Amino acid sequence: MARPRRVCFCIALALALGSAAASAASAASAVSGTALDRYLNGLQSLSANFTQSVTDSHGTLVGAGSGRLLVQRPGRFRWDYAPQATASQPAGTGQVLVADGTNLWFYDRELAQVTVKPVQSALSSTPIMLLSGSSAQLHDSFEINGEASHDGLDWVAVTPRNSEADFSRAELGFAGERLERMVVHDRLGQTVELDFSHSARNEHIDAQALRFEPPAGVDVIGTPQG
Repeated sequence: MARPRRVCFCIALALALGSAAASAASAASAVSGTALDRYLNGLQSLSANFTQSVTDSHGTLVGAGSGRLLVQRPGRFRWDYAPQATASQPAGTGQVLVADGTNLWFYDRELAQVTVKPVQSALSSTPIMLLSGSSAQLHDSFEINGEASHDGLDWVAVTPRNSEADFSRAELGFAGERLERMVVHDRLGQTVELDFSHSARNEHIDAQALRFEPPAGVDVIGTPQG
């Protein structure tokens, strides 16, 4: 069984906001007609709850949990994930991923460990670009194709052009202007499905929630910039 914290980290990268600004002009100039292009056009902030399930290459459920996503364009986000409590996974564990515009912080509560990297170097060529840059930037880095509608959603398939990306394919399901579901297939043969609820687009997000201070007593790996 793969370690759940790696799955959480990869999915956070797939959903959160990177360092590139996405102006309405640049998005409008590159709109291809997919639901993803329309969703990103004019997006400034996003907040949503999510549930997550992870299945292995045999279709066996290997992990589940829930959390909260906050995004403020450009360059800031917070992804807070807690696995479903079990005998081997007690309550109070989980991970937090925060980009503050300069640094990317990854806090693993179970390991009592924080890793910090410059945003630009950490997010280059990763699936974080799915919600980060303009439509033009997305189409440079990914093959993006509209798929047939099903389950009441409009679907978009995304395939990285870079063979070293953290995932092999993702499908995003939209209901109008809402991102409802994301299915990500990683390089280990796992499939991660996320369902979003209580999402709010372009509403105020407290700036304090998009900052991170390592808790006292934890190990910190790396040196923050700025």
